[in-house]
Amino acid sequence: MPAKAAPKKSQSAIKRARQSVALTANNKSVKNMLRTLSKKVEKAVADKNADGAKTALKETVSAVSKAAGKGIIHRNTASRKISRLTRLVNSMLPSEAA
Repeated sequence: MPAKAAPKKSQSAIKRARQSVALTANNKSVKNMLRTLSKKVEKAVADKNADGAKTALKETVSAVSKAAGKGIIHRNTASRKISRLTRLVNSMLPSEAA
């Protein structure tokens, strides 16, 4: 019995597959950048560099919010990342309440 021929793909399916490859590559790039920025903040905190940590945090928060707005990461994930990094930076800064 001969093997069944694969069903013909529609033009739209072919285009979506092409788009999927490009979008996946772009999303991977953005997620990698977010990880790098997060590490930058953590390193600044570990080195007790307050100015560097604040600057890196500002840059990271902006990038994470932008990624969430574009749907690259979920908005709750973005919020969680921002919250944790902000708490980390605030923990090394002197308390203003005292």
